[in-house]
Amino acid sequence: MSNIQKILNVELGNKSYPIYIGNDLLSDKSCLEKHISGQQVMVVTNTTIEPLYLEKVKNLLSNFEVQVAILPDGERHKTLETVNSIFDALLEAKFDRSATLIALGGGVVGDITGFAAASYQRGVDFIQIPTTLLSQVDSSVGGKTGVNHALGKNMIGAFHQPRAVIIDIDTLDTLPIREFSAGMAEVIKYALLGNIDFLSDLEKNIDSIKGGLHQEDKELLIDAIYRCCAEKAEIVSVDERESGVRRLLNLGHTFGHGIENALGYGTYLHGEAVAIGMYMAAKLSQLEGNLSVEDVDRVKSILTLAGLPCSIGKYNITATQLYNAMSLDKKVIDGNIRLVLFLYLGNAYISQDYSEENLNQVLSEFCHS
Repeated sequence: MSNIQKILNVELGNKSYPIYIGNDLLSDKSCLEKHISGQQVMVVTNTTIEPLYLEKVKNLLSNFEVQVAILPDGERHKTLETVNSIFDALLEAKFDRSATLIALGGGVVGDITGFAAASYQRGVDFIQIPTTLLSQVDSSVGGKTGVNHALGKNMIGAFHQPRAVIIDIDTLDTLPIREFSAGMAEVIKYALLGNIDFLSDLEKNIDSIKGGLHQEDKELLIDAIYRCCAEKAEIVSVDERESGVRRLLNLGHTFGHGIENALGYGTYLHGEAVAIGMYMAAKLSQLEGNLSVEDVDRVKSILTLAGLPCSIGKYNITATQLYNAMSLDKKVIDGNIRLVLFLYLGNAYISQDYSEENLNQVLSEFCHS
């Protein structure tokens, strides 16, 4: 018997959908079935998740015509070529516009599957079953889909909302510690953006959340995931296509995407690069006169407690290389790099009026060759 702890809705009119958060949800047939309108279903997963959870999901789909697409694992495979392999599978199986795609995996699988669903026959349904913490608290919610280009991350994509998001925290039992820490970067992001009480709770409970083995720890984890999803659902409901307040969710991402692009995808996990980016944003906010040294230290402390990096480390990259990589980010407008900075912890803003001298100082501090 499934144990749905929490349900919330992303309110988008006729595109609204539920987010289910709990444990043992992959044993609940009805939770998935009621969001599938046609008979044709394709489960898209990768080589890592396939042996862990594919059969459990297929067991929920006994009343449907099911096909499977197995993708290679890793950010470097988040490409148009991989999306085309899904199109090949759909066409070979003669799937029509009533088909539903199910994304079973982390953020890369979700982004690729969502983009394939947005594009196939000009749009078919899809459902998110995220299996990493990062995808559960962030990328599975909100309908941003897409792939990377050699010149920039997530530069090719579409907004396409899922029919439902099913977050079974039991899938985190098989998640490597490094991947869990990477997901904590997005959890911390939501706390830093607008909920300082959440930040205090994380500082107090982070070891228990990372443990997640006992029932009380699972409840803390479910609560943390719920708080992140609720925050994102509220923002997406008022700014689906990222024209306003949703841009705040890019805290740390312009720096982070630049790091990923400059060092090569996979050198740092996405959450690790975002963690470094959030610390860089805090440093720049200090130079801009908004944060104190103590505030910046607090940001570094919570990231470190989560097992996340706060520096680029041993990798050789110049400030110019990182700046050039950041300038390829899709959030650049008219050549201006827009950054999410802090007015104070718990209150962020979008700026392109920061001091270039201050930005260069931060880049120089974090980069070396």
